[in-house]
Amino acid sequence: MKLIKNHTMYKLSVLSIAVSFVLLGNSCSIDEKQTVTTLKNLVLSDEFDVDGAPDPTLWGFDIGNGADQGIPGWGNNELQYYTDRTENVNVENGMLKITALQENFQGAGFTSARMLTKGKYQRKFGRFEARIKLPWGQGIWPAFWMLGDDANGTQIWPQIGEIDIMEYRGQDPTIVLGSVHGPGYSGGNAVTKSYDLVNDRFDTDFHIFGIEWGPDYINYYVDDVLYNQITPDDVNGEWVFNDNDFYIIMNLAVGGSFVGAPTQQTVFPQTMYVDYIRIYE
Repeated sequence: MKLIKNHTMYKLSVLSIAVSFVLLGNSCSIDEKQTVTTLKNLVLSDEFDVDGAPDPTLWGFDIGNGADQGIPGWGNNELQYYTDRTENVNVENGMLKITALQENFQGAGFTSARMLTKGKYQRKFGRFEARIKLPWGQGIWPAFWMLGDDANGTQIWPQIGEIDIMEYRGQDPTIVLGSVHGPGYSGGNAVTKSYDLVNDRFDTDFHIFGIEWGPDYINYYVDDVLYNQITPDDVNGEWVFNDNDFYIIMNLAVGGSFVGAPTQQTVFPQTMYVDYIRIYE
């Protein structure tokens, strides 16, 4: 982890221009006006340049199948048991690797990993991005996302807010989605939009997935292409993204309501490769 301190003077480049453009796939319409904000002051990065376990000063782990947390299947009917074993999560050759395995482990048929910065690094607003090469296959569900602090359990989801920077169905290797969840617009009613990569797949090369988040907007990017903006006017309920600091989660789920179960054609192991995570303000 690289934490940049004493950043008392920085230049915040704001392009206060409304742009009209057409993006490929299920993205912005030709009439959609959006304000692009460019945040360039780097305040934290993890370049994954030290082999071994992820930096323990930045990352912790969720362990198990969710039952101990009161949400079996992690609330999504997921099939994996999360561990912090080297087999499931490891930094090697400048890359974080989160690997899903098909194996019998603690009563589950699959293992994987879910790492998070809860209690270690949390913030409100900024640009959050990661360069990732995604896995593929029916029932494979990687995600790069954020949750609001739960005030020591006194607030619960979806009141705390959820920002899905990137999630992806392994059976649809050209499409990623960006979403928000909050009170009145959670689960299947989340505010979401997809981005379709034309003439390429997200499992064949690295791509940069990011958001820029301010008091009244969340902009979604793939490779610096703005494909969606969500504002308080877009949600059917309370805008909860000004209330709390949020922490980062990186995980690779197997099965679940969003993707369905793997089939005999799903190849294992499957690995999510992360080149870096960077945060700007």
